Amino acid sequence: MSLILPVLFALIAAVGNAIFAYGQKQSSGEANGLLFVGASALVAVLLSVAASPLLGRFDPISLIKSDLRPILIGGAGLFLTYLGFNLLYTRFGASHYVLYAALSILTTTLVVGGLILREPMNIYHFVAIVLAIAAVVLFTLGQARS
Repeated sequence: MSLILPVLFALIAAVGNAIFAYGQKQSSGEANGLLFVGASALVAVLLSVAASPLLGRFDPISLIKSDLRPILIGGAGLFLTYLGFNLLYTRFGASHYVLYAALSILTTTLVVGGLILREPMNIYHFVAIVLAIAAVVLFTLGQARS
């Protein structure tokens, strides 16, 4: 059971990302990419606020008072994520997602989890990191031969 929930939650995020990529590819492309990102982020905000009572206490004022700095940091991170997705998907397509996924393993697992938060890591984590680096290298080589 300890592995099922993380995999389920990761699957929810992966499906959401696939839907987001599909939405971006279906957009007209003539509009400003950041405006599309902002509009989709607004939909995500509305859905998040609507669903938030299902996951705990609903007290947005208290949350803002106690967590303004992390909210600003997280918002900046989401902006960079959406900006990168928009640039990656509109210019290169969803097939280039493997680059984001592998680089995300490095930046999130290694830098944030391992170095900044000092979360425990074992040999399997390090092997996954090496394989993520190999994935970026192999994808780049594959693109150069296409």
